[in-house]
Amino acid sequence: MKRILVTGGSGFLGSHLCEKLLAEGNEVLCVDNLFTGRKVNIQHLLQMDNFEFHRHDITFPLYVEVDEIYNLACPASPIHYQFDPVQTIKTSVMGSINMLGLAKRLKVKILQASTSEIYGDPEIHPQPESYRGCVNTTGIRACYDEGKRCAETLFFDYHRQHQVAIKVMRIFNTYGPRMHPNDGRVVSNFIVQALRGKDITIFGTGQQTRSFCYVDDLIDGMYKLMNSRDDFQGPVNIGNPCEFTMLELAELIIDLTGSSSRLIFLPLPQDDPLQRKPQIDLAQKELGWEPKIQLAEGLTKTINYFEKTLTKQGVAITV
Repeated sequence: MKRILVTGGSGFLGSHLCEKLLAEGNEVLCVDNLFTGRKVNIQHLLQMDNFEFHRHDITFPLYVEVDEIYNLACPASPIHYQFDPVQTIKTSVMGSINMLGLAKRLKVKILQASTSEIYGDPEIHPQPESYRGCVNTTGIRACYDEGKRCAETLFFDYHRQHQVAIKVMRIFNTYGPRMHPNDGRVVSNFIVQALRGKDITIFGTGQQTRSFCYVDDLIDGMYKLMNSRDDFQGPVNIGNPCEFTMLELAELIIDLTGSSSRLIFLPLPQDDPLQRKPQIDLAQKELGWEPKIQLAEGLTKTINYFEKTLTKQGVAITV
């Protein structure tokens, strides 16, 4: 049994990771400041003897004894990371320094949950790990994009200078149960609007593309990366290479929900990428990983989750 620290552990991805680690027989220390994470995501874990929750902001040092660290702490949706951009970049930079310092002191392995956003609005499609990105360093998304890019730099410098054992994964669009209903991400937005019979808002022409990975597949890739061979640090793309336009996504969600929602079009936000698709050859080669769950199957599970969540909240469901 390992004692494993998961920062951002009560968030969407973090809570699923905690479940996975517990299922593998580990002891889990879940750390979260609950800025975007929610205690309801881990409520079912709180009574377990090998699970512990600690409310803490990783921009401040953390003194614990653990065997491994997964660093997932950081608001990840534009509506949340743009709410307090200074705190967002502090979480990525100062939080990484604190967690790397902890890993250095304890001589333990640490995984960084990086992001496809480090590629910015890419000029290469699909995006391989060797692509250095096209990022606006002064734009409204830069607090997240540049914060995550700096975090990657810190991880590799701690590895080179202090021999810290690191793993770096670049997460592409992920969806599934426990997404926040108001996080502003396209999947949650479309599903909630469809279930309520509201207009579905599409930015731009709807021809911009994303690649959607179901959360179970993503967590499987994260776990495999942490347990990969010692001399493989990454970075490695983890995401689903099946590409969909926003129009295709909206029409599929309308079909799956049976909604009467109409599509309306709004101006494209600043620096919103037009294409996003991972090249996953490296993950296939090094981790033996590729996604298994198709979009319609994953969306059905996600729709069922949101239907139950909105009903509990007293929100009227019209489908």
